[in-house]
Amino acid sequence: MFSSNWLSLVFFLVVSVLVGLTSLNSSFSWSSDMMFSFSTMSSLMVVLSCFLCLLALISSWEMKLSHLFNFSILILAFVLILAFSSSSVLSFYIFFEVSLIPTLALIVGWGYQPERLQAGSYMMMYTVSASLPLLVVLLFHSSNAGSMDFYLLNLSSSGISGLILLSILGAFLVKLPMYGVHLWLPKAHVEAPLAGSMILAGILLKLGGFGIFQMKYSLNLTLDSFSILVVSFSLWGGFLASMMCLRQMDVKSFVAYSSVGHMSIVVAGLLLDSTWGVFSALVTMIAHGFSSSAMFCLAYFSYKKSFTRNIPYMKGLLQIVPTISLWWFVFCCINMACPPTLNLLGELSVVPILWSSSLFFAFIMGLMVFISAAYNMYLYSSLNHGKFQSYVLPGDSMKSSMLISLVSHFLPLLLILKSDLFNFW
Repeated sequence: MFSSNWLSLVFFLVVSVLVGLTSLNSSFSWSSDMMFSFSTMSSLMVVLSCFLCLLALISSWEMKLSHLFNFSILILAFVLILAFSSSSVLSFYIFFEVSLIPTLALIVGWGYQPERLQAGSYMMMYTVSASLPLLVVLLFHSSNAGSMDFYLLNLSSSGISGLILLSILGAFLVKLPMYGVHLWLPKAHVEAPLAGSMILAGILLKLGGFGIFQMKYSLNLTLDSFSILVVSFSLWGGFLASMMCLRQMDVKSFVAYSSVGHMSIVVAGLLLDSTWGVFSALVTMIAHGFSSSAMFCLAYFSYKKSFTRNIPYMKGLLQIVPTISLWWFVFCCINMACPPTLNLLGELSVVPILWSSSLFFAFIMGLMVFISAAYNMYLYSSLNHGKFQSYVLPGDSMKSSMLISLVSHFLPLLLILKSDLFNFW
């Protein structure tokens, strides 16, 4: 078991370093061959995938999981790397769908409760049914263009708008997810093991944003009234999801609903047809990948002390585990976009685009920022203040794997000092 874990960790570490060095020199222009295509976004998404899979294994070190668990994460990482670096729409679609299989295996095989079967079926039904119209549109346009390559489709496509645009975006809006088609996400997070929640929130949700970016580039999706309608629903839904955070009892469900709110910013940035919008979407996806994954780690570490994920019963952590309380404070501040973190850069970059598009969009964004601060302060105070229950384990012992995981999640969020990594111009 020990050697298997070490082999997995070394594999991810080497791949992360190599791909990270490659992405530092990448630019917005596509460099593609017959099988693979790399841009700034795809390179950073591959780095995020490798890094978070590595951290998922480190965080799960004490769970004494089987070789099959490690193999599932390895397969999932391999599929995600292929999805983010595919040069054709068909291979991207295939790997986009195949990523569901190891994710379903993680939820059903190592989930916590019998309801994990229902959570897995919800996830499969939502994502597969929404992606079937996308497959039809991709095959139709590829047959007309005589190629499935992203770059050649971009040259031959005259632009897509109207209801066809909604059928293309549907698969990715469910994956992000957008409010209204999000019901599978809280169920999947609540039932998934720690590594499953980390990868699901940190990487798999980003497949939706990356897919919108790829389709917008290759099929020349135009900004029309349907796009504005999607942005309106997404922003308003993000505000409602942020409000629902204040009503959650399960801490994992709490983080899942906050993810729905943050992903609405990604949809707005990508669809409003602006360089600043795409920049904001990329920064928000990277920042959310690390911050949400870290909050799921903290939820699990707190669960190991209190034996519950019910927020009212987890109170008083500050008295018995002040180290975990410190990290809760740090990541709650990061989640509400406090400076100097990437979350702040991502949220501020989209504000001028929303303001120039519609005053209503800017107003909803302002409400989301306010509610985000409110629910993160509520989460921190509910968990860490008050009188702890008698069954909570005393002692402020944190394993080295826990500290390594949390510090590794925190350091990339300071890349606001190196924001040229995310430049598209």
